[in-house]
Amino acid sequence: MLRVLYEAVEGNRLLDITGAQLRRDLHVPEQDLAAACTYLAGEGLITVDWEPGNTPAMVTLTHEGILHLESEEEEHG
Repeated sequence: MLRVLYEAVEGNRLLDITGAQLRRDLHVPEQDLAAACTYLAGEGLITVDWEPGNTPAMVTLTHEGILHLESEEEEHG
């Protein structure tokens, strides 16, 4: 999920993506997206603006999330 978000915002943490767009890109049920967002937000890798009903409205990669992805890319070549 982080990779899709990173590619969607092209590594710019000032950009964000709607939850609906992210769900379409990932092809996952809404509850799976909400669970993933909750986990990643808890890890400090993303921030989420929630709509009523536990639906991610906007998802933004944090600086930590970008660093995490960039360090993974270096490790895996």
